[in-house]
Amino acid sequence: MAGNTFGQVFKITTFGESHGEAIGVIIDGCPPNIEVDLDFIQNELDKRKPGQSKITTQRKESDTFQILSGVFEGKTTGTPLAIVIPNEDQKSKDYDHNKDTFRPSHADYTYQTKYGIRDHRGGGRSSARETAARVAAGAIAKLYLQQKGIDVLAHVSSVGKLDAPEVEITNAEEFINLRENNIVRCVDALTAEKMIALIDGIRKEGDTIGGKITCFIKNCPVGLGEPVFDKLHADLGKAMLSINAVHGFDYGSGFDGSTMRGSQHNDIFQTDGNGKISTKTNFSGGVQGGISNGMDINFRVAFKPVATIMSNQETVNKAGEAAEIKGKGRHDPCVVPRAVAIVEAMAALVIIDHYLRNQLYQSK
Repeated sequence: MAGNTFGQVFKITTFGESHGEAIGVIIDGCPPNIEVDLDFIQNELDKRKPGQSKITTQRKESDTFQILSGVFEGKTTGTPLAIVIPNEDQKSKDYDHNKDTFRPSHADYTYQTKYGIRDHRGGGRSSARETAARVAAGAIAKLYLQQKGIDVLAHVSSVGKLDAPEVEITNAEEFINLRENNIVRCVDALTAEKMIALIDGIRKEGDTIGGKITCFIKNCPVGLGEPVFDKLHADLGKAMLSINAVHGFDYGSGFDGSTMRGSQHNDIFQTDGNGKISTKTNFSGGVQGGISNGMDINFRVAFKPVATIMSNQETVNKAGEAAEIKGKGRHDPCVVPRAVAIVEAMAALVIIDHYLRNQLYQSK
């Protein structure tokens, strides 16, 4: 199976299945001398792990990680860095009912048809369990970016039709504190209460609901991005669309920009007293011509409702015969509270890769 590697300089390869022994990641191209904060990495994983609250799956995984290589005396060595996360709470029997039946809107049919075999236990490799490995790699990337003064910050900006007010970040620590002060991870407390009530109500009905995450990249330097096919926003889009359940990505003005005139949409350049160039508006979302322009990068990621619902649905089996299926086991009624960590991780992986690529370009 191809497609398990992401990045060109800071390159990650993830491995493992939802109900296998473990999942993990190998990072190649990691710069040396990054101070590896184990508590920080675990905290990032804790934001994604299951069993956090009443509005997430009740699968109990500590997501305790182990670094197998690439670190010496608390710092990265520049050699391949391997991280493994054991699976602890698999209940494979919960999936026996769909061994020969295709779950609607899952990867069952496509995997079976493409490979002639599939791991029906939680979806195997197609499970969102794999994203824990990305979060571990993203934590290493974030530690490096923090040394460069770059912050990657995301929060839940909508659940269903409930939208949070727009956010202006003045302090990264305050943003994180506000977000982590509620189980849905929305920085606006009043909206968060409504979101939690909505998700919990949907859960009790045996149904699911989608939502959006907004992400900001603060203090990104000018010059990241490699036209024409490796534009920064294109790589961010690919990164986000590779996350399970993501159905949409837009940046800056997004689709709303298509309704505007050029005279409204153009970001006018200006300089401050020190000659620093910026723009009066940021409809470009921090990227122009596929290259970062020094303004804050902002984008939104739309997640579909979780496909597993606790009510009967019509489907077919491997023989093509009509069948009926009902979700069993432990599943999220809405993925976005846990997906915040995944969005941040994938954004950090894109930025560190382009940052290191830019260093190689400038050294020539």
